[in-house]
Amino acid sequence: MSKKKLFMAIGPLMVAICLVIVLLFSPFKWTSRPSEKAIHQSASSMSINVIKGNSLKNTAMGTGKYLPFFGSSELSRINALHPSVLAQKYQRDYEPFLLGAPGTQSLAQFLMIQSMGKELTNKQVVFIISPQWFVKEGVSDAMFSLYYSPLQTYQWVLTHKEDSEASRYTAQRLLDFSSVKSDTLLNKVLQKMADGEELSSTDIKGATFQHNLFSQEDHLFSKFAVRSKQKRIDKAEKQLPNVYNDEQLDQLAVQLGSKNTSNNPYQISNKFYDTRIAPVESSLENSQKKFNYLNSPEYADFQLVLNQMAKENIKPLFVIPPVNKKWSDYTGVSQEMLKDFSIKIKQQLTSQGFKTIADYTDQNDVDYFMEDTIHLGWRGWLALDEDLQAFLKTNPSVHYEIDNDRYLTTDWQEYHP
Repeated sequence: MSKKKLFMAIGPLMVAICLVIVLLFSPFKWTSRPSEKAIHQSASSMSINVIKGNSLKNTAMGTGKYLPFFGSSELSRINALHPSVLAQKYQRDYEPFLLGAPGTQSLAQFLMIQSMGKELTNKQVVFIISPQWFVKEGVSDAMFSLYYSPLQTYQWVLTHKEDSEASRYTAQRLLDFSSVKSDTLLNKVLQKMADGEELSSTDIKGATFQHNLFSQEDHLFSKFAVRSKQKRIDKAEKQLPNVYNDEQLDQLAVQLGSKNTSNNPYQISNKFYDTRIAPVESSLENSQKKFNYLNSPEYADFQLVLNQMAKENIKPLFVIPPVNKKWSDYTGVSQEMLKDFSIKIKQQLTSQGFKTIADYTDQNDVDYFMEDTIHLGWRGWLALDEDLQAFLKTNPSVHYEIDNDRYLTTDWQEYHP
């Protein structure tokens, strides 16, 4: 092949690569504002690049049009009573922005919240707490790494340089994960912070360079691979009555729940049962008797979320979902343990001033409250909507008294009510 033909073949690719490198390492910040369409699509996407980035979600929060819903896999269960569907159908003055995905837990949520900073100051949010996060080992290395954001972590380093109990805990906790330790600079900086040492000017310059690099990358690529759930929302909306009516909506929830859980005795959605339960059902009987959500580093990770909310005077509605009792009776999960979990997590909340809590633990045997084993379903979403509308109308004043001396300790992580 002649040199000319070779250049014609690979020249455009080389030029594109060089252009990307120039854009990434340019001293100028590429801060073009995402379009309203891009923001709207990202609100229901739960895409990894939205969770790990800043551009789309921070811009959305700055508009005042979006209500953040922090959570995990339950947010992806789109049905007619899902918050995004109800808000669209009944033309609410907010659009839910779904901030979470299967596997996002307190640490990822903490990094997201702190990355939004002043965009959340004094604002109302929804935060769904999954009891299943609070296992003995806490969030797994694989799940944390999947949603780990170097951008948000370097941002935290640059805005939390002062030594404190919370910063030492955060730095040490982040060093537990392979995706963090593999970054030589970050590993060094976090070790200093964990030891209570002051960062050098070289450390700060290095962290600033890395933050700017990841920020450029975010601005350039955040809008790609955003898979909106808008088609599913539009389809589900057609099932709703034109006028919001509690009784009609509850009847619809029962109707949809009955129709979609017809092939099993646990009121688990047919698809979930066929794909996840039926092939291994016999082996799961009494298999979860030893499950325990009362001893976990997740309690301290969750305290970081509360720290950040208090810092920005955020007003959260905390939601505690139940576990499907029909299923837990089969697998042996202790309902007493789940009640103790509710007591423990509510103590951590209320003792520090977080008093707006929708605790559905005792709704575990309400028909069609759940969609499957652990995720809110038709009547569950409807119950949340009723609590949410009251919360938004009240917009309560808050006063927080953060107690890291207690809630960042191993004693609290192991405490049983």
